[in-house]
Amino acid sequence: MMSIAFFRSFALLIFSTSLLYSCVPLDQPNINSDANLQLIENNTIPKVDSLPYQDTVYVPIYSDIYNESKDVKFNLTATLSIRNTSLKEKIYIHAIDYYDSKGKLVRKYIPSEQDIYLDAMQSIEYVIEENDTEGGTGANFIINWGSTNPHLHPIFEGIMISTNGQQGISFSTMGVSIKENR
Repeated sequence: MMSIAFFRSFALLIFSTSLLYSCVPLDQPNINSDANLQLIENNTIPKVDSLPYQDTVYVPIYSDIYNESKDVKFNLTATLSIRNTSLKEKIYIHAIDYYDSKGKLVRKYIPSEQDIYLDAMQSIEYVIEENDTEGGTGANFIINWGSTNPHLHPIFEGIMISTNGQQGISFSTMGVSIKENR
């Protein structure tokens, strides 16, 4: 028969392992790991600014939202989801920039002069954590992207979610094109 000490040791091992693997380096943006492997290097793939189709998309993001009055805010976890809906072609992304309610750049999610791409049907997500309220109620992402095909329609979406006690909230926003270049 197994002892209580064994179960405690086992539970401590599981907890320690999960804690260790849940750590994220502070200098890394909150991004899924697949995209890091697809940085465009040494001009082997066309840069966004040289592509025949280029677009800039605005995605509203709410890091918090008013609750009950203008003096009470409800913090939200926000996810920017970018989805390449093409079955065959890549999309190329030059910039993913996060701005606050006053229009001030909070952070860049792609290093300067370093484009990324998404393969056909691939998606990428960036997370603004619930305790990160720097963006405020009027935060947004600006994404500069391009393709070789002007008929591609990737999805740029913001998903906000949170819970507090028995109250939960979730909603989404869609990106809109603000500057199309052909």
